[in-house]
Formats: sequence, C-alpha cells, structure tokens
Amino acid sequence: MKRIAIVGAGASGLMAAYAAASHGGAVTVYEKNEKAGKKLYITGKGRCNVTNDCSPETFLENVVRGAKFLTGAAYAFPPSKLMRFLEENGLPLKVERGNRVFPLSEKASDVTKCLERCCREVGARFRFNTQVTALEPSASGWNVFAGGEKDAADAVIVCTGGISYPATGSTGDGYRFAEKLGLALTPLRPSLCGIVCDADWLGAVQGLTLKNVRVTAYEGERAVASAFGEMLFTHFGVSGPTVLTLSAQLNRREIGRLRLSVDLKPALDGQTLDKRLLREIEDAKNKQMHTVLASLLPKSLIVPVLESSSVPPQLPAHSLTKPQRLALLKTLKGLTLQCRALRPYEEAVVTSGGVELKQIDPKTMECKLHRGLYFCGETLDVDAYTGGFNLQIAFMTGYLAGCAAVSVKD
Repeated sequence: MKRIAIVGAGASGLMAAYAAASHGGAVTVYEKNEKAGKKLYITGKGRCNVTNDCSPETFLENVVRGAKFLTGAAYAFPPSKLMRFLEENGLPLKVERGNRVFPLSEKASDVTKCLERCCREVGARFRFNTQVTALEPSASGWNVFAGGEKDAADAVIVCTGGISYPATGSTGDGYRFAEKLGLALTPLRPSLCGIVCDADWLGAVQGLTLKNVRVTAYEGERAVASAFGEMLFTHFGVSGPTVLTLSAQLNRREIGRLRLSVDLKPALDGQTLDKRLLREIEDAKNKQMHTVLASLLPKSLIVPVLESSSVPPQLPAHSLTKPQRLALLKTLKGLTLQCRALRPYEEAVVTSGGVELKQIDPKTMECKLHRGLYFCGETLDVDAYTGGFNLQIAFMTGYLAGCAAVSVKD
C-alpha cells in the first residue's frame, strides 16, 4: 500500500486525499490549522462557490493563465463530475446567475464537512495543528518533517494554497518547498482584487456602484484590457466584478503605468450621446449644468464628471460652449483614473504565479525533477476569473494528483 502524504487540507488537498485513499493509498493529511478547509469557509462570502456549471471548453475560456496546461484535467475531471461527486455524497447543490454553483444550504462549512467525511470513509487520516516544515527526498521516497517528527512517504502532494488571505493559513509554504527543492517560480502577484487609483474626487463617490459600464485599461495610448459590468468606487480606488477581472489580466504589468477609462454610457456611441446631451441642455438651458446631468448620472458622480471636463457645475446650460460640451462628452465616454497599485494579498481572492508549469506533468501534476512529488491548486502558476473556476482548478488538480500518486513506482 502506497504511503501518500498530503500537505494542506484545503480544496485540492481534500480532493487529493479522497482520490488517493479511494484508490488504495494509505493517506495522511497534514494541516497546520485546527480544522480542514479554512479558506473554503470564506469563499463566496461564506456560501462557497464550489464550481461553475459549464462545459470543459467554457471552463478553459475562463482560465487566465495555464489553460493549455489544464486542458487534460478539464476533461478528466470537469465541473459536471465534481457536482455529481458532491451530490452523490450528500451535498445538494444549486446553480445561480453566471452558472455559479453553491451548496443548497448556502453554508461553506457543509462543503468542507462533506469532503472531510468522504476522505475519512475511504481511510484518509488527518493530523491537524501539524505544520510541515520541510520535504526531503529519500532512498525510498520522501521524508516529511512535521510536528517535530520525520515521517516516511512514497509520495507527497503539496496543496498549501497561495499567499492570499494569509490569516487562513495560506502563507506560501508550498512555494518555499518548491524553491528549496530547486524548482523555478513565476513571480507572485495578487489577483481578483481591487485597484488603487488616484483621483481628487474619489472621496465624493466612495460606496457608489455603477452597473453596465465598460472599464478599459490603457498603457500609454494602447488599450491592454477591458471588462463590462459592475464597478464599485471605494476609499482606495475601484473594485467590483469588472475590476476584479481586470486585475487578473493586468497583474503582470507595471500597474503604475496604467490608467483606467470608464465608459459611463457604453450603450450609446459618441454621436448618439452628443444628441442626448444637446437635448438635455436645450430642455434645461436656464438651469445649471449639475442639474442638467441629473438624468444622466448618479448624483454623487455629477460634480466629479463636470470638474474632470473643466465645466463649472454652476455654469448655466445656455452658456456651455462647444469645446466644453465635447470635453464633457469625452469624459462621459472615458472617465479617467490613474492606477497606482493592486490591493494587497490580504484582499486578493487568489494568488497569481507559482511553480512554473513546464516543470509539472499536466496529466498527473507530478514534478518532473522529483519523482513522487506533486503540486496542486494555487501552488501552480494557474489562475482564473471569479465564478467558481479557481476552486474547480483546485479540485481537478487535486483529483489527478491523488489518483496518480498511488501508482508512483518504487
């Protein structure tokens, strides 16, 4: 019976433990926290968006980095297989907007309980409050140094997560193991997070949510990324679904060189919007400009838009010049924010970067340099958009690693 050591009892670790134990492995899961799935408890705002009810093809379209690497895994363990596994093991699911999948109970804890129970039923053993401090190749496999002891294993699966939300125990242990064993890492970056911006007027719009806007990132005069949907103004800059998407696309660029352009009226082209603006001005030509824009913009955004256009808010509509009108039109189609930085890892949903994929077998997640060593989930240089795709990556890579580990040769 193969002895399989799994480091970390998060999503990938629990699935790896189940897969290995159900295929005959003697599995020990080492977890530094007092319980399994600590990060799972906070995903989906405590509801746990376990996956996305989509085809393998659609899943791969939502992978930002590593789609080619994950292609085999997406077909071997697609979202449908994960959903079937969870429901057959007593966790009813429901599908919401965007095909996001949640437990019917809306309790993330139920996901963890289901997975841990499945692992125990097939014989996996858990060692909580036990931190793995080092991994060392041995003549017969691997030495696992944990809790002041040295344990022997035929294979080790590293499922320690990234460095996002470090309070949950994701403190980069897997990256340190990889580097000490001579593996190369792609530099780490926060992903799916807010963007810190500079604008004098941000304080006036803090808490404002805009729906159906297009946010485009520019580097110089070149558009480098764009997203459509909902955006939130915050005390530091911007957040919300569109910005999280952009953060995933932009996090390997020099953020301080970028600017965001927010099209506040993406459904209207410039000419149509200009006609609308002229009509509003004509209908209220004796009113001040901040009143004229009341039908076009949220109240708190009116003055920032006017001031960004160099149009005095108290200017009578009939006094608006053509250059001022065109400047206002330009701002409505592209309110500008200078980027400064991404928000820190403590606020990032996932970590981008990690173990370089060329060092890993995509069919098994085994390290090519060290036989019997596997990396899963966020330890790898793979990441995806929001919507359950990152957890799906964790589950699918864990499953493949767990299955492969029990077949490791002596």
